Amino acid sequence: MILITGGSGQLGDALVKLCTLQGIPFKAVARPEFDFERPETIAAIFHAAKPDLVINAAAYTAVDRAESDVAAATAGNHTGPLALAKLCEDAGIPFIHVSTDYVFDGNKGAPYVETDPTGPTGVYGATKRDGEEAILATGAQAIILRTAWVYAAHGKNFARTMLTAGRKLPVLRVVADQRGTPTAAQDLAAAILAIAAKIRATGWQPAYRGIFHATGAGETTWHGFASAIFAQAAKTGYAAPEVKPITTPEYPTPTRRPPDSRLDGAKLTAVFGVTLPDWQDSLPAIVQGLLALGPSA
Repeated sequence: MILITGGSGQLGDALVKLCTLQGIPFKAVARPEFDFERPETIAAIFHAAKPDLVINAAAYTAVDRAESDVAAATAGNHTGPLALAKLCEDAGIPFIHVSTDYVFDGNKGAPYVETDPTGPTGVYGATKRDGEEAILATGAQAIILRTAWVYAAHGKNFARTMLTAGRKLPVLRVVADQRGTPTAAQDLAAAILAIAAKIRATGWQPAYRGIFHATGAGETTWHGFASAIFAQAAKTGYAAPEVKPITTPEYPTPTRRPPDSRLDGAKLTAVFGVTLPDWQDSLPAIVQGLLALGPSA
């Protein structure tokens, strides 16, 4: 049985749907039942569930708010996941933890590989990096998946924000000098369950332990992503706004975003035989799903 934390989030929701579809036994938990800021809930849920694998899709993801909410970000991204990893270590079961491209400063100028030095530019990225290091310092059967720009037809994300704003404004200004790869939550969930299936088929192997990059294939900018979202939406009669490219300095935020956070997924393919689809292939279904929610989306 798989224990899925963060079950109400984008990735957690996708994992629940896929596990249900594939007939995989699971238990999904979320706040307030399971809360990294209340450590007692971590052990209580774990021991009650008695899982044979844990997927940690719970995290503190408010990038800008983290600058003034350090304690909560630390609990959600470092000390909480570490406690969960230790429980998995004690039980001798695999632990799959989701991390982020924000552990990098974005100045490499090429896709990052897993062994590149980290250099987070804000509290969010620093707490995620610290969580990675703490988990790997245990003896847990830990797999850390760094991903980026996650979106879905569920929860808060860039695509939903764009479609909502586009209904209200004739012109949107979107940053065009930050590069990365949108990752559909269902594609990431499918990759995670494929990894879990590989572990079940082969048993735990030393090569499985460590950090892997898992994003959609291809690349774009936030402006390119927004333009693609609206182009897809327009096919259904949505009145798309004009999307104007701007620079990062024209849209200041409390946390500096990585200018180029592309991640190289070759290691994931080599070890697990898993490759995520191109981001553009997964976009239409998600846009359709968001539009089906109506103006409230």
